[in-house]
Formats: sequence, structure tokens, C-alpha cells
Amino acid sequence: MGKKKHVAYVSTYTMGDEHGIKIYDVDMKNGRMKEKGEVLISNSSYVTISHNGKYLYSITDFGVESFNILKDGTLEMINKASINGMRGCYLSTDYEDRYLFCAGYHDGKITVLRLDPETGAVGAITDEVFHKGLGSIAERSFRPHISCVKMTRDNKYLCAADLGIDYVNVYRFDHDKGTLKAVDIIRCELETAPRHLKFSMDGKYMYVIGEMKNCVDVYSYTEDDGLPYFDLIQSIPTTDKYEAQGVAASALTISEDGKFIVASNAGENSVSLFEINPEDGTLTRKFCLPISGEYPKDACLFPDNRHLVSLNHESNTMTFFRVDMENNVIVMNGKEMKIKQPNCIIFHEVEE
Repeated sequence: MGKKKHVAYVSTYTMGDEHGIKIYDVDMKNGRMKEKGEVLISNSSYVTISHNGKYLYSITDFGVESFNILKDGTLEMINKASINGMRGCYLSTDYEDRYLFCAGYHDGKITVLRLDPETGAVGAITDEVFHKGLGSIAERSFRPHISCVKMTRDNKYLCAADLGIDYVNVYRFDHDKGTLKAVDIIRCELETAPRHLKFSMDGKYMYVIGEMKNCVDVYSYTEDDGLPYFDLIQSIPTTDKYEAQGVAASALTISEDGKFIVASNAGENSVSLFEINPEDGTLTRKFCLPISGEYPKDACLFPDNRHLVSLNHESNTMTFFRVDMENNVIVMNGKEMKIKQPNCIIFHEVEE
């Protein structure tokens, strides 16, 4: 076995530069990245990696595209597939990597596609579910906008965050047919606008970030007699200005070791770091600090938790920081890196 290192994949919109996925070598010691490659793809609004670490999937204007992850971290295209709808905004796979789920912000649709376990190729659509309902009739929160789709870690239920109608819809997933059946609705507080959700490493807790509420809502997750139960146990603000106009919570990421959550806040252009209590899943906010850029659409800890990167969508930059966990601060780490309209980032371990 070779020495391990990390690469990072960054998805971008393609206004002028048609290479919508950038690939970087990660300097873990110094907390920086160096571009090593790029992929020709249109408007990659989100990327995800299969749980077996072999394949990367990306949203594109066409639908979705699949890639082999080669030993050095570069990407080799496998195939394309249509989602029979408007361009998606989020992708994830089930924990057996047999299905791909795509969230439709613009048309309020969940699309389920079968995956070939031998090749990673995206196959036929197995189900399409449209959300229905009305939000608060305020600004854009008046009709379904599905913003995130994630399976529970026991691989039984798909949770779909809908920031347009303030729901997280819960579906039982049929792994043979690839179909969804609605079994529950988590009704968030009015005008929460649930944007992203993640599960704790042990699968007992779900974290939902609200774009308009500017909070992370923490739910316990249990199953009893074949039904899922989600109970709200905490709601913690992402920023001290969470009631202010013009602030919108953006992405939610969990550190590789499952100990921390990072949330980014557009408008005030800050990042918040939370520590997860392993006993009860609750969060303690360690800091909320500026990221020296405009609209941090995603922010993520490096795999060693010693550095942090912010993807600043409107200033077309990535900014880097050293993380001091003892003193609860971040310190700028070198100059910004130019990149056009970045959307999300994923770190991935490869052999050197």
C-alpha cells in the first residue's frame, strides 16, 4: 500500500470556464491546496462520492454524470443520465451505493436513479416524487424547493429537506424496486427554510440547517415498530445576528471524524463551528467568525481539523484558515485562491 494523501473536488458554475469540477492536491500540513486538474462539465452545482470511495457523481445541466476516481484522485468519465426534469441542486447515494438521489430545487422533485455496482454507471430512473404544498407566501418560500436528500444511516429512510414549504419529508425506501413511500413529515418552524441535513456518525441524530431561521435544529432519530420517529431536542443559532435581515445560513458539513459541524452564513459572510456532544448529540457553538469573502456557499474543515476552507461564491475565491480549537478562533492562512463561482467541496483520501 502506498502512502495516503488527500485530494479535494470543488464544483463550480461554468460562466465562461466550462470546467465545472476542479481537482486539488491537499497540503494537509500547511492547510493549502494546489490545483492538479479539471473536468469539462456544465454547471456542476453539487458533487458527491459513493460510500465505497470509487465513484464521484455530479449534477450537470444535462442531468447527472458519473466518474471513476483514479488512484491519483483524477477523474475518468463513466456516463451521463437524464433526471427528466430541471437541473438539480443536491446528490447523495444510499449506503450500499445501489441508488442515486437527486434533489430538485426548481421543480420540487426527488429523482431516484439505479446505479451499476460493478461500474458505477448511472442507470434508469426508478422513481420520481413531487412535493406539494405552500410555504409562508413570502418571497421564494411559497412552493416546494427540495434542497437536500439524505438516507438515514441505517439505510431505511430518505429524508428530503424542502426550504420552500418548511418540511423535511421522510420516505421509506424499497431497495429492490428503488421506490419511495411517504411515512412522515417533520414540520419545521414557519420560515425555517431547511436547506441541508446531515446525520451523526452513529446515526442517532439528524442536524438540519435553516436558511431563514439561521439555526441548526437537532433531532433524535429512532425507529419503533417499523416507523421512524424524529424528536426536536435542540435549536442553536448559527450567528449572533440570527434575527437580522439579510443573513442566510448556507451549507452544513460534518468533520471527517464526526466531532464537529461547520455552518456558513451568507450576508454577514461568516462561518460557525459547533462541537458535537457524543453522549446526547447536542451542539455547542465554539465560534462564529468572518471568512474574508462574499457568500460562503460551502465551508469545510480539512480532514485533520487543523485547517478550514471557505468557498466564497460571489467573490470568486477560496479562503484558508488555521483553526485553534483551544482558543476558539480561526486565523487567515495565506492569500485567497481565485476560483469562479464555487459551490461545494469534498475531501477524499487517495494513495500517493
